[in-house]
Amino acid sequence: MKTSKSETIRSFLAIELDQELVPKILDVQKEFKKTNANIKYVPSKNMHFTLKFFGNIDWDMVEDIADAVNKVIKNYSSFDLNIKKCGCFPNKHVIKVLWLGLDEGSPIINLQKDLDKEFKKLGFKKEKNFISHLTIGRVKSPKNKKEIRQTIEKFEDIEIGNFTVSKICLKKSTLTPQGPIYEDIKVFELN
Repeated sequence: MKTSKSETIRSFLAIELDQELVPKILDVQKEFKKTNANIKYVPSKNMHFTLKFFGNIDWDMVEDIADAVNKVIKNYSSFDLNIKKCGCFPNKHVIKVLWLGLDEGSPIINLQKDLDKEFKKLGFKKEKNFISHLTIGRVKSPKNKKEIRQTIEKFEDIEIGNFTVSKICLKKSTLTPQGPIYEDIKVFELN
């Protein structure tokens, strides 16, 4: 299907997850499934670290975004990320999103800040409190909240593992009743 240049697309910039770490993450999801809570789990093929959610953009913005990304990443080489700890948004009293986090001081923080400065020049809002995370599930109701909280606490200090980030991807997100479908629009290689 050919894309019309006037079409808008829902898009975001992301770091893809190393597939070798998926089994450990699925083990964490299995533990949350034991709570019998109303949680919609993120399929492993959709797991990623979001650097910027653009929302709906005009197709012709893609090149401007690509130029901004290329300008920033020329100052970055491949880097390692260490996935560890489990948490939730917004807090343990009102649990909406279950996530796995990264080491403190991760290089992703500076990369995101540098990208955000360039995206602001394109008219996008700056992120206020960027917390790099890997969403593993979305809580749909308060059912069994106590069990969810206990499982989060059980995994607060979990170590999932390291992986090397050698590229970032601009993705198109198509919402369907079965969940979002992500497609790469552009892939940016890090040195």
